[in-house]
Amino acid sequence: MDPEIAALAGSAGTALVGALTTDAWHGVRDRFLALWRRARPEQEPGVARDLDDTREELLAAPEGPGRDTVAEGSGTEWQSRLRRLLTAHPELAADLRALVTDLTPPETPAPGVTQHATASGNARVYQAGRDMRIGGADGV
Repeated sequence: MDPEIAALAGSAGTALVGALTTDAWHGVRDRFLALWRRARPEQEPGVARDLDDTREELLAAPEGPGRDTVAEGSGTEWQSRLRRLLTAHPELAADLRALVTDLTPPETPAPGVTQHATASGNARVYQAGRDMRIGGADGV
């Protein structure tokens, strides 16, 4: 198995399941179906039903661990289906990669810590971005 195809299918399956309950669902559904239509038009109606069924299962699952379990299983299922599609039709990889890019929010950088201090005379300034332990003369 081509590791690049496996990685792309994994990302796409995860992105697809993540989009199931969003307002963008109909557009995402149409774009995924377009991939099948190009490669296997006879399978499009069945894939459309399966996408809708997956969405309904996820929406019906109770929020929390129950929904997480359904999402994980659905993600694995769609990853496998997409991997098989890409293995048979590698020409679809660019379109699927573009779809995943559109569905994946950009990473937001971690907020930085900015510290300023002024000391004068015999003053001391202690600053830490995280844990700090200050000991006295006895080392405590």
